Amino acid sequence: MISAHDVELRVGARVLLQPTSFRVAPGDRIGLVGRNGAGKTTLTKALAGEGQLTAGRITRSGDVGYLPQDPRTGDLSQRALDRIFSVRGLDDLVRRMRDTEGQMASADDATRDQALERYPKLEARFTAAGGYAAESEAARIAANLGLPERVLEQPLATLSGGQRRRVELARILFSGAQTLLLDEPTNHLDADSIVWLRDFLSVYPGGLLVISHDVDLVRTVVNKVFHLDANRSELDQYNLGWDAYLAQREADERRRKRERANAEKKAAALLAQADRMRAKATKAVAAQNMARRAERLLSGLEDQRAADKVAHLRFPEPAPCGRTPLTATGLSKSYGSLEVFTDVDLAVDRGSRVVVLGLNGAGKTTLLRLLAGVEEPDTGTVQPGHGLKLGYYAQEHETLDTTMTVVENLRHAAPDLTDTQVRSVLGSFLFSGDDADKPTAVLSGGEKTRLALAVLVVSAANVLLLDEPTNNLDPASRAEVLGALHRYTGAVVMVTHDEGAVEALAPQRVVLLPDGDEDLWNDDYADLVSLA
Repeated sequence: MISAHDVELRVGARVLLQPTSFRVAPGDRIGLVGRNGAGKTTLTKALAGEGQLTAGRITRSGDVGYLPQDPRTGDLSQRALDRIFSVRGLDDLVRRMRDTEGQMASADDATRDQALERYPKLEARFTAAGGYAAESEAARIAANLGLPERVLEQPLATLSGGQRRRVELARILFSGAQTLLLDEPTNHLDADSIVWLRDFLSVYPGGLLVISHDVDLVRTVVNKVFHLDANRSELDQYNLGWDAYLAQREADERRRKRERANAEKKAAALLAQADRMRAKATKAVAAQNMARRAERLLSGLEDQRAADKVAHLRFPEPAPCGRTPLTATGLSKSYGSLEVFTDVDLAVDRGSRVVVLGLNGAGKTTLLRLLAGVEEPDTGTVQPGHGLKLGYYAQEHETLDTTMTVVENLRHAAPDLTDTQVRSVLGSFLFSGDDADKPTAVLSGGEKTRLALAVLVVSAANVLLLDEPTNNLDPASRAEVLGALHRYTGAVVMVTHDEGAVEALAPQRVVLLPDGDEDLWNDDYADLVSLA
């Protein structure tokens, strides 16, 4: 269980959360909602013990499993399965057992005899820790999250960003923690894995707090809703499921509007009467009393809920370019002995719209990184055409320098803009005042997405490479991105699991990985988007 007592959160001078208290108890499945930048990720980090409180205290009983929005693993040479095992401390036992098995085959008698004596003891410890059953459990969870056995045997360094994210989620679910804190757990999951995760979490016996913009997951799983109101810096707690919460919020808003309208009508009548009475000296005191009564009527009202702010996005007017601004020929890429794809060709014509499909691990992100020049292909070439101006949005936000502030990142991307222009652009992406001077490293996933999109806006790019551009966005911000994507007149090569993003793109062509086959887009491919 997690208990928060008078917790307050600030970033610089900005108050994210006024002092509030709440619990995450066994059986609670809480959906933490609010617009991007409201402080959901900051609050969740604090609950996990990885963030600082301005005031108050948080107490934890039992193990807590925390999935951050952008998980970073330490030892990339570690096997994926060992990374999952490590949450229960089984990875060291497995490694020692494998080493001992090798020594049991040694030609040296002393080495072999020592290994034969040591192995039963290690195996006993492994069995006592639930080892063989744990292996089966870990493999089952991983398989349901789209991680087959061959992937589990690979080093983390050879996995795609989406696969590493799945490994971290599998690790948390395998942990058996009494309380789970999950920040956007459906990112990079295909449709089947999301359905399995919904079923898993809906019967989870411990406490759960989840941040997710997947409405179906929230509707299916949560039995309580915490709404972090960015305008009031308050946490509204509803002991309701998602649909009942939406109905309650709508009813509350209607009531507030009705009460305000009635009070304003009465106050206006009182003030009008007071104005008429002020003309007579004998009734001046009565007029003042009426005016005070009108003020009390208005001051006792609940504030109407202010509409959440949304970043206004318009992708850049593309710079002039030749007929084919980007061409890739014979691209191949391997990581160690793992071949990702071979002999991929792609010609990106001016204004063309291409979607890249393939299962996780098929190399979609890798292809975009090669096209962007972030990585070098093992074979083949990427050739810029006349006037190419490239804009690259990376799903892990690698294009942002986390050692810089928000304003420094945008100034670096657009050195020709004045400071006033830079801050004006950031303001349209909801980075105003002190928020523009925040270190990029402390931004939530949604805020990093907004900053990375702001960098694209000032780029004047005529070819956009977009890798999951709608991840981490609230519904209103996602709609803004989709609208901007639909209006953009330059060329786009996009990787996404979001069917709405593909619909907004209206692709002309599709590239299927790992084979690299290219085809004209047709509606039959739409069924593959959520599975890819």
